[in-house]
Amino acid sequence: MGGPGPDSGTWETTKPEPPFHAGQVFSALLKQLYIDQQYVPRSILVPTDFDDREALAALLTERTGHRIEIAVPQRGEKRSLVDLAGQNAKQSYIQRFRVLEPSRKAIQEALAEALMLPELPRRIECFDISHIQGAETVASLVVWEDGQMNKQAYRKFKVKTVSGVDDFAAMKEVVGRRYKRVQEEKQPMPSLILVDGGLGQLHSAAEALESLGITSQPLASIAKKEEVIYLYGNEEEPIVLDRHSPVLHLVQLIRDESHRFAVGYHRQRRAMRDRDSELLNIPGVGPQTRQRLLTHFGSLREVQQATAESLAAVVPRKIAETIWRHFHEARPTN
Repeated sequence: MGGPGPDSGTWETTKPEPPFHAGQVFSALLKQLYIDQQYVPRSILVPTDFDDREALAALLTERTGHRIEIAVPQRGEKRSLVDLAGQNAKQSYIQRFRVLEPSRKAIQEALAEALMLPELPRRIECFDISHIQGAETVASLVVWEDGQMNKQAYRKFKVKTVSGVDDFAAMKEVVGRRYKRVQEEKQPMPSLILVDGGLGQLHSAAEALESLGITSQPLASIAKKEEVIYLYGNEEEPIVLDRHSPVLHLVQLIRDESHRFAVGYHRQRRAMRDRDSELLNIPGVGPQTRQRLLTHFGSLREVQQATAESLAAVVPRKIAETIWRHFHEARPTN
């Protein structure tokens, strides 16, 4: 992960897609189709060569008891058959793609109807709060946009003003911080704000919006156990969708993604906390000394790599030498 710190939100970066190799695809496909199958055609035509083509043909020959040929025809009738198969596959894909587009729009229309949205939802922002045993409370914001999750728009927050376990207060804080910034930067509001939780989380989010003068924003929550959707302003009539409903599946997908992202950030924060607490295991180092070292050097790793002289500029010489020995004392080698 990179980008700004949790105060302003952090971008979740993804690794670039690996290059496409048609040969690798056909190698994997033929293995999936024919290895351990009773029937294997004697002649298999493929449009491109791959490294283990001859080895795979020999393996299939051995397993079936008769010669199997995997050929890459370059011309003639066999090449025409391969080209025709490719054209048929392309046409099938185009037809399926055309079917999917209306389906996506149909889900948007159904969602707009179920949640009484004024227009088709193009962007949904969903919040989740995460903490374990009341420690390191954090929050996540994930974004569904134009039919898919937009990971570049994800944000994460370290809860600042809440002590102990108070999901309602934490939700109010992060929702307020998020849309105060949206207002300051003159960004458009989402089609729908979704929060993970029940009526308490819903009302906390609504209070945050109202404190910013935002009063007509579509807002809903989804409770984990009941999988019931509460629409703000119509809480007395919760929305109960069929468990096979694609609208419910979409809302669940967005909610589950926000939970995954929040838990991941929480684990990251907890790992940093546990790692930095190693300093407290050193004799003479208490919480204040630990904080002074981390503030001066920036991280535990920099403390570990510091010389005794550098450490002595921050803490008393005796403690500096103890810290240095803790990280650099000789260890027996095999």
